[in-house]
Amino acid sequence: MERNLKNVLVISFGFLLLFTAYGGLQNLQSSLHSEEGLGVASLSVLYAALILSSMFLPPILIKKLGCKWTIAGSMCCYIAFSLGNFYASWYTLIPTSVILGLGGAPLWSAKCTYLTIAGNSYAEKAEKNGKDIINQYFGVFFLIFQSSGIWGNLISSLIFMEISEENLACCGAYDCMTDTTNTTGPAEPSNSLIYTLLGIYTGNGVLAVLLIAIFLDEIKSDQAETEKEILETPSFWSTFLATFQHLKDKRQCLLIPLTMYSGFEQGFLSGDYTKTYVTCALGIHYVGYVMICFSAVNSLCSLLFGKISQFTGRKLLFALATVTNTTCIIALLLWKPHPKQLAVFFIFPALWGLSDAIWQTQTNGLYGILFEKHKEAAFANYRLWESFGFVIAFGYSTKLQVYIKLYILLSVLVLSMVTYGAVEYLEAKSSPGTPTATKKENVEPLTQEAHMTKNLF
Repeated sequence: MERNLKNVLVISFGFLLLFTAYGGLQNLQSSLHSEEGLGVASLSVLYAALILSSMFLPPILIKKLGCKWTIAGSMCCYIAFSLGNFYASWYTLIPTSVILGLGGAPLWSAKCTYLTIAGNSYAEKAEKNGKDIINQYFGVFFLIFQSSGIWGNLISSLIFMEISEENLACCGAYDCMTDTTNTTGPAEPSNSLIYTLLGIYTGNGVLAVLLIAIFLDEIKSDQAETEKEILETPSFWSTFLATFQHLKDKRQCLLIPLTMYSGFEQGFLSGDYTKTYVTCALGIHYVGYVMICFSAVNSLCSLLFGKISQFTGRKLLFALATVTNTTCIIALLLWKPHPKQLAVFFIFPALWGLSDAIWQTQTNGLYGILFEKHKEAAFANYRLWESFGFVIAFGYSTKLQVYIKLYILLSVLVLSMVTYGAVEYLEAKSSPGTPTATKKENVEPLTQEAHMTKNLF
């Protein structure tokens, strides 16, 4: 038990170090590299590369390198992205974004495989239930990992330590489509500050790799068979075909708008809200504090809604998320940001974190319940369409004014709820007399899948 727990802690703190760096850096992309939309373009490319990576790379790398060295190697891809930010240009940031995207899927797959093998191994020796031990290990992992959203953003805010009325005229929904970090108000952080931040982030990544390489035990020979069983996956083409054959199920097609909306809404917060509201009106050093607020509320609500969904049912929670997001979108269209309204800048991400927690936990739970017999193809579709939502959101980020993006976001949300309602109608029709709340929705384990998908980026 002590040896297995040590390995779980090594992986957990390795990911904490890595995503302290990456999470903070991702939230700053649209503000730090706003010239010609380089920052958001790199994120769009990253997600596109991730779509390809998730389809075929994880089983290949894990079979060739094993879980330990796949984790260590994939972490190096994240370090490459940090290094690309030192001299950010189209020739450095785009290639390193591709590298990170290719390394993202193997990293998380290897982590999940390692924890699953470790949990089953200990359960067998201790004569305990394997699922219980695995859930405990994932619980420890996410308990430690989730704080990365706090530390990464806190570091950036502390390092990037007023704004003119002229600049405030270009903040909010009706932004002036200008580079908000190069105006006379909130001067762009000096190169020395940027290099200091990137140096800390890169150092975190290097420490993460060293922690895994030195202290993480490799899977023993007596566990090799378990690893092979877990990695007995279909070929790339069979997986690819199964993913799209699953679209024959009309319920899957109806869930595409809802799944893509998850990417749209997360992309708006990290790409547009941080730049045209926070950075423009308060300064780039406030981005970290605002995203800490989002991360904290998101984590707490994910745990809360995972617990209470069995009593409320998913329909009520989806309704709450819809009303919350709709209210935020309308308010963002009407609000003119000003530094004197400091509390408002934190209210929006807090409410966004609440609704995002519902989108993540309940959509994942819905997929697991509706497609219980075809989970692999179903979750492949989930990752595919959510990633497309990110790609599109970051892709048009520099081409449209914020108010147009907000109208698009609202339109996709309305469409999502209409198609989701159709799914619920089809389910009620096929299984009459079974209330949603009484179904055995194993939402809590699926929350891990939700966090994995989100924090992958």
